[in-house]
Amino acid sequence: MEKNEKVLNEITEVIRLIKENPSHITKEEKNKMVSDTLVNFNEYVSPGWLKYRKSVSTDDALGAILEWTDKNQYVYGLKGEKFIDCLGGFGIYTCGHRNDEILEVVKAQLEHQALHSQELLDPLRGYLAKAVSEITPGDLKYCFFTNGGAEAVEMGLKLARIATGGRWYISTVHAFHGKSMGAVSMGGKGTYRKPYAPMVQQVVHVEYGVAEDIRKAIRNVVEVGESVAAVILEPIQGEAGVIVPPEGYLTEVRKICDEYKVALIFDEIQTGMGRTGTMWRCEAENVTPDIMTFGKAFGGGIMPITGIICRPHMWTKELVDNPWLLGSPTFGGNPLCCAAALATIKYMIEHNVPAECGRKGEILKAGLESLHQKYPEIIQEVRGVGLMLAVEFHDTKYGYQVSKGMFKRRVLTAGTLVNAKTIRFEPSVMITEEDIKSVIEKMDLALECTKRVFNL
Repeated sequence: MEKNEKVLNEITEVIRLIKENPSHITKEEKNKMVSDTLVNFNEYVSPGWLKYRKSVSTDDALGAILEWTDKNQYVYGLKGEKFIDCLGGFGIYTCGHRNDEILEVVKAQLEHQALHSQELLDPLRGYLAKAVSEITPGDLKYCFFTNGGAEAVEMGLKLARIATGGRWYISTVHAFHGKSMGAVSMGGKGTYRKPYAPMVQQVVHVEYGVAEDIRKAIRNVVEVGESVAAVILEPIQGEAGVIVPPEGYLTEVRKICDEYKVALIFDEIQTGMGRTGTMWRCEAENVTPDIMTFGKAFGGGIMPITGIICRPHMWTKELVDNPWLLGSPTFGGNPLCCAAALATIKYMIEHNVPAECGRKGEILKAGLESLHQKYPEIIQEVRGVGLMLAVEFHDTKYGYQVSKGMFKRRVLTAGTLVNAKTIRFEPSVMITEEDIKSVIEKMDLALECTKRVFNL
C-alpha cells in the first residue's frame, strides 16, 4: 500500500502538470521536470537513449529540452523554446501539428466514443474504408486498419501469401519496412537484421532501382521449384536517405509482377498522403499495386492509424470465410483514429495538400541546392521530391555537426536512424515561405560553422 501511495502521489502531480496552462508552470517545476525526465529515461526507458539522441542529451540537466506543446509547423520546448519542425516526425505531420480542423473532429468523436466494443458494427471504419478506396489509384478497394507501420507491412506480407499461394518475397537492399519480425526480414539494412537472424528465410534482396534484378530474382526462385508471393518496394526509399528510383522503375516492376503472377506491394507509409506532390507516390507513374500500405500522416498528426488496401482479387474466399484470419488488432480501426483519418482526408482534398507539398518542396529544394553550390566540400548531394527531401554529406561527421548546428538554431532535422551522413527534411505543408527562407539561412550558418570546425 505504501508503494501504491507513492505512485499515486507522483502520477497525481504529473496529471496536474498535464492539465496546467504551460505558462503557469513555475521555473522550479520545469527544472524538476527536466531532471526527472533525464533520470526516468536512463533508469526506466532505455539506458542508451540519451546518449543516442545526442542533440537533446546533455550533462547539464537544465540544458536539456523537453517538447511540451506544438502547433502547425512549430514545436515548443517546456521552457518556451520554439523550433521550426523540418523533421515532421519522419512524415507524420504533413498537415501540421494539432491541425485545428482535424483536432476539432477528434475532440467531437471523443465526446461520444473513443474505442469500439469489438463486436458491434463501427460505422466510421466503413466510411473510412470507402474514402480510402476512392482516393487510391486503380481498383484498390478492401481495407484493413492497423496501429503502426510495421504492423501494416506484416498484414500486407501475410495477405500476399494467402492470395497468391507463393512463399518467397523479393525486397531491396537498404529498404526499411519496420522492425517487427516479418517487416525487418524485408528490410535491407544489416544493422536492424543481424541481432534477430535467422528471420523469415524466404527473402531475396536485390539492388533498388534496377528492375531487371527483380526479374532475375523471381526467375531464379521459380527455376529451382519455389514460388514468389510478392515484391515489396518503397516508391521512394525513406530511411535509406530519400532514394528516388529512375523514372519508369515502378512501371517496369509492375510489368514483371504481372508476367510472373506475383503480388506487388508498395509501402507508401512515408511517401503517401500527399508528401511527394501527389496523394500517393505511385501515381507519379500511374501504377497500381496489388497491396498498398499507408500510415504516418494518415492520422493527421494527431492519432496513430495505419493500414493496407488491396485489389479485389487479393481478398480470397479464405478471407471472406474468416476475415480475422489476416489479423485481429485490438485497436485497429478504432473510432477515434478513424475520425482523425476522415478529417485528414477532408483537409487534404479541400486544401490541395499534395499540390502545396509539391510547390513548397520546390522552394525548399532550391534553397538546399544553393547551399550545395556554396559548400560543395561539405554537401555531396541534394535529392528528393515534394516535402520529402534529403541532404547527403561527404562524411557522417559533417552531417552530425550540421544537425547539431541546426538544433542550436532551433530547426528540427535528423539523419537516418543510425547515422547522420544524410539529413532528411520533411516539414509540414504548413511551413511558410518565410520559414523556408529562415531554415536556409540557419543552415547556411551551420554549414559555415562546420567548415570552420573541420578547417575545410
